[in-house]
Amino acid sequence: MFDSIPPLLLQFVMTITFSFIVGLEFHSYLRINQYQYGFGSIRTFVLTGLLGYLLYQLDTDGVFFIAGMGILGAMLWVYYWRKSAEKHFSLLEVILTLLVFLIGPVAIHFPGWFLVLFIVILILMLGEKPQIHQFSESLANNEIVTLAKFLVLAGVILPLLPDKQLAPILPVTYYKIWLAVIVVSGFSYLSYLAQTYFFKTRGLLLAGLLGGLYSSTAISVVISRRAKQMINDRSNVSSALIIATAMMYLRLLAIIFFLDSSAGKSLLLPFTIFIILSCVAAFSLLWFYNNGAVKQQNFPIQHPLELSTAILFASLFVFFAFITQYIIGHYGDNGLKFLSILVGFTDIDPFILSLLSGKFSVPENAIVSAVIVSSGSNNLLKALYAALLARNRSVLAAATWLLFLFIISLGYAFYFV
Repeated sequence: MFDSIPPLLLQFVMTITFSFIVGLEFHSYLRINQYQYGFGSIRTFVLTGLLGYLLYQLDTDGVFFIAGMGILGAMLWVYYWRKSAEKHFSLLEVILTLLVFLIGPVAIHFPGWFLVLFIVILILMLGEKPQIHQFSESLANNEIVTLAKFLVLAGVILPLLPDKQLAPILPVTYYKIWLAVIVVSGFSYLSYLAQTYFFKTRGLLLAGLLGGLYSSTAISVVISRRAKQMINDRSNVSSALIIATAMMYLRLLAIIFFLDSSAGKSLLLPFTIFIILSCVAAFSLLWFYNNGAVKQQNFPIQHPLELSTAILFASLFVFFAFITQYIIGHYGDNGLKFLSILVGFTDIDPFILSLLSGKFSVPENAIVSAVIVSSGSNNLLKALYAALLARNRSVLAAATWLLFLFIISLGYAFYFV
């Protein structure tokens, strides 16, 4: 049907329609915020959009369009100058009118999806003013600086690093080391933002879910310490610990697919099984004891984007790459599996990412086996943390489940990979 409509007519209709919609939203914006009518109303926006479209079509070189924008800009400047004399300094009407003037050229040169996105952004900027102000007021002063740090890490440092092997004895490159830092920091940063700004008051289960995306070991330690005062809340505590581990597998799977899709496909089946079984176990505990009710708790979280943390991660990445190369060279696949068990009692992310990013002389199934074993061994560490820190029966179900995951991880790695 759209193919039968002349492009000129379609572009004209879209320009008029979207100018009218923006005008409607601006009229609603003025009414809701009890502002007086200023530069114009709905008809003004429609005529502005129509003017921009016609001027652009009349001259393909754009001379008429530029002249029209200059005249419109001068009129808007006079309007703003007079408003500023009345102590009204907002540029919203001025900028919005100029953007409506651009709808015609956008409809002509850009795909339809971009035009729709352009209009949606204009509408959201008008209609979501209270939410935008609320978000701005809740934003911590250092968050923009933190975002700038992440952009520097990902957009400046990463492209400058060469994809060159670090040393003859280290089969990893500068680029892949820092890429691993960016990927892990990115997942942790998103989890941090979710916990800080969207789920400030959260239940144990949600804390485990979001904390598992950040660091399942860290959130397990926090929950286990809280469990000292929650001896009669076995279902919530254990469910939170189990769901944190399920999120660990999900996070690892996403990171592994990003860095090595072949290894990700090999790990998809066992990790999916672990995730599903853990989720079923966590929600079964909730349902069995208290019909799914969860208590609201606040949990302290650390910021993941400190430069010292990134440097430490990169250092651990290089260290594990060196140890892995040495173990493989002297003890082969069996040595790698034994190393994987030991690594599970430390931070497994640098080890796993060094395995995926390096060019070690082992088959892929050995790398997949090492990933499964190290993640299973990390579950044993979390079970020990839970038992030692809580010292009560509230973590018994979680510790038992984590021990079960450790056993089946070893069985799967040694007999099925």
